[in-house]
Amino acid sequence: MTTPPPGQYPPGQPYGVPLGPGGQGYPQPVYGQPVFQPVMLPQMQHVQPGPPPQPPEEKPPGDGAEAIRRVLITAAILGLVVVIVGVVIMVNNPDEYAAPTRSTVKLAAPQNGLAPSVGPGGAGQPLTQAVATAPPPVPNIPAAPAMQPSTPRRLVIPKIGVNAPIKSVGLDRSGAIQTPPIGNPNLVGWYRGGPTAGEAGPAVMLGHKDTTSRGAVFTRLHELAYGDKIEVYRLDGTVAIFTVGGIEQANKQTFPTNRVYGHADNAELRLITCGGKYNYSTGHYFDNVIVYATMTGTRLAKTTS
Repeated sequence: MTTPPPGQYPPGQPYGVPLGPGGQGYPQPVYGQPVFQPVMLPQMQHVQPGPPPQPPEEKPPGDGAEAIRRVLITAAILGLVVVIVGVVIMVNNPDEYAAPTRSTVKLAAPQNGLAPSVGPGGAGQPLTQAVATAPPPVPNIPAAPAMQPSTPRRLVIPKIGVNAPIKSVGLDRSGAIQTPPIGNPNLVGWYRGGPTAGEAGPAVMLGHKDTTSRGAVFTRLHELAYGDKIEVYRLDGTVAIFTVGGIEQANKQTFPTNRVYGHADNAELRLITCGGKYNYSTGHYFDNVIVYATMTGTRLAKTTS
């Protein structure tokens, strides 16, 4: 097939054979007429003079105003169509075009103002309460194998100067864990209904924040932070060494029961005391401070001869 001059036919059209003897002329498409026609130069011919040109006819003055009126009507109709189309689009996509409301802004904030997880604690870190579904925090250190049960005897926390004896406690008539006797402010209570420290599961210990006249064993518990060490001396002569994974301050009305007492495969420790603002009408604090720790090592207690 022959190739036509550029611009002669629409792209993609098939072409036939050349016309005329010797292949002269313009090739024709298989279908239809060519889009481009050759330009023919005019021949010089003698032209007879004709009648003089007539002046153009004047249009009535009303024709121009009528045309303008038609243009304005057309523009108004087109504008109305555009407005109707825009309204239909907005109605069908309310989330995209609707203005933000109080409810949508509220959903962007943390639910109920609670944090997604338990914070690390420590200086400069405000204590917060995590959402109910947040897991107990654990340190980035392998957990030590759990030991056999053994009664805890003493709690030592070097960072905050705690070296206190441990007394087992049970439940009171309301079903809450008993607190250690207030007469001995340096006494820690271990809940004997749960695991012992070093045994698989969460061992729970409580201590007072203060008394009416002085600080108590857990006055500085809120100062603990991720990575701090806690030691529990046991009756079998071993020491369970725990590493803090995080610390939380929770309202007593929404105490994180599952996070504190829930199942745990490793040996873990929970230290609990009061915190937050003091309620003068009830004589108790509004919140609890909770330390979460995991056993990361063991050793034998030093004996004295």
